[in-house]
Amino acid sequence: MGFEGLLGNHRLKENLQLSIRRNRLSHFYLISGPEGSGKKTLARLLAAAIHCRGQEKPCLSCPACRKVMQNTHPDLITVVDPEHKNVAVKIVREMREDMFIRPNESDRKIYVFPQSLGIEGQNALLKILEEPPAYGVFLLLADNPETLLPTIRSRCTELKLVGLEECILRQALQKDHPEASPEEISGAIARSGGFLGQARALLEADALFAPQTQAFLNAFSQKNSLELVRTLAPMEKLKRDQFIPVLEQWVQVLENALLCHNGVPASYAGARQVSASRGSRELMGAIEEIKKCIEYAQGNVSVAAICGHLQWALR
Repeated sequence: MGFEGLLGNHRLKENLQLSIRRNRLSHFYLISGPEGSGKKTLARLLAAAIHCRGQEKPCLSCPACRKVMQNTHPDLITVVDPEHKNVAVKIVREMREDMFIRPNESDRKIYVFPQSLGIEGQNALLKILEEPPAYGVFLLLADNPETLLPTIRSRCTELKLVGLEECILRQALQKDHPEASPEEISGAIARSGGFLGQARALLEADALFAPQTQAFLNAFSQKNSLELVRTLAPMEKLKRDQFIPVLEQWVQVLENALLCHNGVPASYAGARQVSASRGSRELMGAIEEIKKCIEYAQGNVSVAAICGHLQWALR
């Protein structure tokens, strides 16, 4: 099977497979790339390859590979801290202590860090990276490697993920989202930077929009002031933590509609609808007004007052 589960990145996969065949594994891999680039996919496949008992590594069919893919392998540990943005230094220190317990059923013990580390956490990790046990392997995932200490980066083998070709993205998106139109897929690709995860998120955002968002888009694109009032009036009863995300969705779609005027395909059906009826200046004005209202809401201006202002400003 190999690394076919990771799309594109052919040279990276070839180099990894060559290293695995020659048994030249690193103790520390830094897997880097923007959000949605496939870092978690690569980490899981690499862990499977390291633990694999088959001929073609990862074979994805031996017991070890299956355990890795099901996240049940005792020698694959994911280091996370759900209570904090960065992994707390205490958790990294606990990982260091655990590292000196030998593997249960494999020749190696793998620690995956999918969450970012602060400076203290990196320094704590550095102490084990300087003299790791022979069986230890670390997989550190990073959106931006520049945030890591130079002493950390100097000890790693970096696996940098790159964007995919348009034909690969289009084929994957058509398979995953058969309901999406060719225009929506083209728009998602144009805004994804070549990364499948970001393109998928853009296509899936339409399904996550609040009901008020589609109602607003219909009223705004039709320049129907009465429908706008009918959309905004019930929103006066929303709490701030419900109200602000709806306005943020409005900004998101209007910004996409503005890109349509510059030749970028729309990622959302609503964006095409609005761009066809509203000019660039109107869209920029609406975006500015809604962003102001988000700031007002964050600054404790009443939701009812903001809705009243938008009924006038967006007519």
